[in-house]
Amino acid sequence: MSTITDVAREAGVSVATVSRALRGLDRVSPRTRERVFRVAQRLDYVASPTATSLASGRTQVVGVVAPFLTRWFFATVVSAIEKTLRQHGHHVLLFDLEDESYDRRLPLSQSMLWKRVDGVITLNLPMTADELELVDRLGLPLVAIGTPVADRPNVRIDDDLAMRTATEHLVSLGHERIAYVGAVPSNVAHIQTPQARLDAFRDVMRTHGLTEHKQWVLGSDWTADSAAVDTTRLLRAPDRPTAVAAASDEMAIGVMAAARAQGLRIPEDLSVIGIDDHALSNVLGLTTVRQDVTAQGHLAGEILLRLLGVVAGEDLGDNVVVPTELVVRASTAPPS
Repeated sequence: MSTITDVAREAGVSVATVSRALRGLDRVSPRTRERVFRVAQRLDYVASPTATSLASGRTQVVGVVAPFLTRWFFATVVSAIEKTLRQHGHHVLLFDLEDESYDRRLPLSQSMLWKRVDGVITLNLPMTADELELVDRLGLPLVAIGTPVADRPNVRIDDDLAMRTATEHLVSLGHERIAYVGAVPSNVAHIQTPQARLDAFRDVMRTHGLTEHKQWVLGSDWTADSAAVDTTRLLRAPDRPTAVAAASDEMAIGVMAAARAQGLRIPEDLSVIGIDDHALSNVLGLTTVRQDVTAQGHLAGEILLRLLGVVAGEDLGDNVVVPTELVVRASTAPPS
């Protein structure tokens, strides 16, 4: 296996010049840089990541921190971040803060970040004062996806608008008896998104003079299985809603499964709408409000790379709102 000394000897330059050339630093002429690249390629030389890190003070790794990774949204956005970083020689180190129960999470600690990452991207994660102090002390740039983090760039959708669009769609079809799935306890790690969507649902109902039945606002841990269990009793009752607005497609899929298990037809007996445009939503005919999760990951990765000085370009701003779009499929119709 070739070493940096072999490359330097073959190219007729010093080891330091080879290091600077391969790392893209200044003080190396274009002609010399090209010669070093040709020799390194011919000798199949690959720089040691450890040595590069020691020399530059950079790990070329970004920490991506999530309250849990078992949801479609998180897996999709992490994949998009990794692809964006990979194009510039950087990679993702995942930190899954999920604890034993849905309503708790692990803290972000110094041992996770120190000398391991160059920056941090958070996914729908409110940061504590101690965690923010830690990130600042380590000098790490941070970009937030979803839930904002104070004074840091943020990439998100308008959760209020997304749920308003979903609820208004049901109302426009003539539904007045509408249930909601997706309320969570106030101590859940990603509370901001669920709360914003619930508030928007309630506001649309009030605006149209429609009654909000408290027993029709259901809690959930935002999984299909949980939503199916949570809505089964509701759909068994003779006094049941004609439509359900779910705060995510995964929960909407659970509602559809519970309805069919009770012998209800969708959309003839029950209309269902979600938010996301999950990978299975088109196959299942689910009406949804689409958010571009991949775009959010790409944008967050690009912003962080700019903060690190890896790429240049026009400033994208500190608050990037990715648009959403109503996608009408077969799961919604006027009430029978």
